[in-house]
Amino acid sequence: MLGNLFERRSITYASLWAAGDTPAFNTRAGVPINQDNSLKIAAVYSAVRLISDLICSLPVDTFRRVDGRRIPYRPRPLFIDQPEPDLGIARSDHFQSLMVGLMVDGNAFLRVIRSQSTGDIVATPVLDPTRVDVLRSADKRLAYRVQGSSTLLTENDVSHITELRRPGALRGVSRIQELRETLGLGSALEQFASSFFGSGSTTSGIIEVPQEIATDQAKALQDAYEAGHKGLRKAHRPGVLSGGAKWVKTGVDPNEAQMLESQKFAVETVCRMFRIPPHLMQVTEPGAMSYASVEENARQFVTFTLLPYIYKIEEAYTRLLPPGVFLKFNLDALLRGSTESRYAAHSSALLAGWSTINEVRVLEDRAPFDNAAADAPRVPLANVNIEGADIVELDKKVAMAQKLVVSGYDPQDVLRALDLPNMGHLGLPSIQLQPPA
Repeated sequence: MLGNLFERRSITYASLWAAGDTPAFNTRAGVPINQDNSLKIAAVYSAVRLISDLICSLPVDTFRRVDGRRIPYRPRPLFIDQPEPDLGIARSDHFQSLMVGLMVDGNAFLRVIRSQSTGDIVATPVLDPTRVDVLRSADKRLAYRVQGSSTLLTENDVSHITELRRPGALRGVSRIQELRETLGLGSALEQFASSFFGSGSTTSGIIEVPQEIATDQAKALQDAYEAGHKGLRKAHRPGVLSGGAKWVKTGVDPNEAQMLESQKFAVETVCRMFRIPPHLMQVTEPGAMSYASVEENARQFVTFTLLPYIYKIEEAYTRLLPPGVFLKFNLDALLRGSTESRYAAHSSALLAGWSTINEVRVLEDRAPFDNAAADAPRVPLANVNIEGADIVELDKKVAMAQKLVVSGYDPQDVLRALDLPNMGHLGLPSIQLQPPA
């Protein structure tokens, strides 16, 4: 009865995939491209591995805000550390499979499983996005049907993450589907290169004779030529042909065929598809990039490539947590520089007064000092505890008062002007102003 409220689809892409009838989208290059065989392209496989491996290796924790302060939320929900306990899948594998679905299919579906007794979330397994149909009911509610199951799942049962969604669309856009022509060219280049170097029908050259010769004569001529030139030590020896025979080159130099350049262009195209700096895919020219530019590209990779994915995952998991609690990945591990630059940043934080010694030691995975002074922030210039910061101000006022008194101003007027306490004075002028004895 409930199923009649939703639109019916006789054939969907996901249903064809689940049934084993993977649609073969032929490209103009003559190579079929779909989500399954796209990972067989070396550049696509490397790009997916690079992004998914980085994100699944990041530390993650839950927090809540109290009076503008971010404090850890404890106890941390069990499904954060063990998202799929029944299958024994580690958290890193969980996030990796989520990212593969998000980058290849453009969609990631989390099945939210709750305890029947308490209602708490106990697991969030990742569903195969190619097996999930997204439906909309007459009252505009969303529902999800997993291929092979007649049960309709509601929005409380599934968390849907999309990479890129068109306005009004129920599913995200698959970059493999949209850019299959580009990927088809790269796949065709790989297949052509394999056939070019692996085919036995391509020869480097032929020996041409002016008259007809018998098969045994041709075999003897071939063996004689190979005996003098075949092998590493004989490769560059000069050849001598008699009887009007001549050598005709038939092989194609890979550089002349621009095969290497074409393959490099295909890899650079995949870099653009996944917004990956070329040096991370090992396609840079020698000497084209300096260390500084590589370091800056790494920062931009984190900012423009990883952060959008991380934000979407954080937002999806935050919706599963109690109100006021949020999930956050720690990107410091990716942005940590050298030891010298990291210590310089810590020193600046200590001198500026917005970090303490023990906070820095915790960031460096070192035990904090058992000393109250190590938990007290320090102020600039004097580098003293905040409780003693008025000493610095008093010292500057006293120095200014000394200059004014030496210049001839009345000491009492100087004290009132600088808001200093009234102090007794001998009444004698300054040593610098006393006449000679």
